[in-house]
Amino acid sequence: MRLDPAALIRIAPFALYVLFVALRPILGPLLGPALPWSYALQIGAVMLVLAWAMPRCEELWQNAGVSFQSAMLALAIGLIVFLAWIRLDLRWLSFGQDASFEPPMRDGMPDYAWLIIRIFGAAMVVPVMEELFWRSFVMRWIDATDFRAHPPARVSLKAVLLSSLVFGFEHQMWFAGFVAGLAYAWLYRRGNLWLSIIAHAATNLALGIYVVTTEQWRFW
Repeated sequence: MRLDPAALIRIAPFALYVLFVALRPILGPLLGPALPWSYALQIGAVMLVLAWAMPRCEELWQNAGVSFQSAMLALAIGLIVFLAWIRLDLRWLSFGQDASFEPPMRDGMPDYAWLIIRIFGAAMVVPVMEELFWRSFVMRWIDATDFRAHPPARVSLKAVLLSSLVFGFEHQMWFAGFVAGLAYAWLYRRGNLWLSIIAHAATNLALGIYVVTTEQWRFW
């Protein structure tokens, strides 16, 4: 089935992000110890594509206003998802074991410049990219190929469950991802994509702070 330009615009930032992930095995031998710094290029490239896409995605600017109460609800949901995420770190709820990971080191300490870039990307860029793709596009597209005309409040339970499950499979901790997808989908069904973006950003920011302060690098 041929996708229309509106769909491709919402797919492009996510597809670019995934492309960088897919290229890591190739970039590894070329970049060596500098490989983790490719994340900065990855986030920068996705930001450029998002800057191009945002004026063409009405859900990102028509309902940009969020009330204080709604923002607090989204923040609360995001923090609850974070707490659930770190509690769901169970082998039978994950795809095997993560490969060992360590951030770039400088003088025996994690490189804080890299950590700042990593948290910035996770909290400020990834939520916009993923919510635009998974909730605004995929979830509505499951119900209607003319997804832009399909109100979020009318998204079916099937679309919520299916899109959240596939979103979960994107993560090594698939069940935690599924739970997160359900939470963000519930918020988007209130009619404003920024609610799910705020919640997703709160989850990722809290997780980033947790990872850095506890050095539980496996969550990254």
